[in-house]
Amino acid sequence: MKLGVFTVLFSDKSFEEMLSYVKDAGVKAIEVGTGGYPGNAHCDLDGLLESEEKRQEYLNKVHERGLTISAFSCHGNPISPDVNFARESHETLVKTIKLAEMMGVPVVNTFSGTPGDHEGAKYPNWPVTPWPNEYSDILTWQWEEKLIPYWKEQGEFAKNHNVKIGLELHAGFLVHTPYTMLKLREATNDAIGANLDPSHLWWQGIDPVAAIKILGKENAIHHFHAKDTYIDQENVNMYGLTDMQLYSEVKTRAWSFRSVGYGHSVQEWSNIVSALRTYGYDHVISIEHEDPIMSIDEGFKKAVTNLNSVNIEEPPADMWWV
Repeated sequence: MKLGVFTVLFSDKSFEEMLSYVKDAGVKAIEVGTGGYPGNAHCDLDGLLESEEKRQEYLNKVHERGLTISAFSCHGNPISPDVNFARESHETLVKTIKLAEMMGVPVVNTFSGTPGDHEGAKYPNWPVTPWPNEYSDILTWQWEEKLIPYWKEQGEFAKNHNVKIGLELHAGFLVHTPYTMLKLREATNDAIGANLDPSHLWWQGIDPVAAIKILGKENAIHHFHAKDTYIDQENVNMYGLTDMQLYSEVKTRAWSFRSVGYGHSVQEWSNIVSALRTYGYDHVISIEHEDPIMSIDEGFKKAVTNLNSVNIEEPPADMWWV
């Protein structure tokens, strides 16, 4: 597996500055934002779609530094009740899939999305309890009328363009657990899989190693984000795990995102890497940094150091001892 980074971290750098910086830091792959919530600082989506010369120049700058592109990412909400944002998210996704095929990028990462609670809704509605029964009714409507129809179409579109979709299992969106991931995959096709990020699993009470086993058995892990979470049990006792305080309220929040190794031990990350290898994942471990008490540079470099100490890059040896 290669170590990579989600380059939206370095949106203040030019494309070439960013490439040289991450290469010197020791990573071998980049995940590039093409729009949506992360922005598109290092990808002129329309310009690249229109020009083979620009695409080749872009790839040359990546490859001459010994890097590869693990994924294009356009995290948005294509089924949002906000019609304009849904259209923008959808159009960006379609363009990103087309560009990924043209440039040989195997995965496009995004969110599954969340609709409202009825056709005339103004805001997304994320049900998290089955009772009162209205919540169950809302969830059924969302899946049957919005989520499955949309991803059936986009799953086929992606498959026809030889691209895999990596849905990030993220709170606030309908696909946020291994179960919801596999449920949608079963209702669509195998182009739909996970962009698995342990940081969003830990605070839901999901063991990432167990999630890797569940999804890996179905060959449903298409990409992997490396980000940690620190859970403060004293604050959990006050606010619960569905804490709505701003991420900046680190002292009182129930949990906070951390750089790799600062929420869970390096041994736990070793277990995660071993599970990925055991269950067939051999793509990129892409660092995503959202640590509220570290600078971008320090948090990124700490993650590189900790992951390099546990990553498994080479293929396994023949079992010469048996």
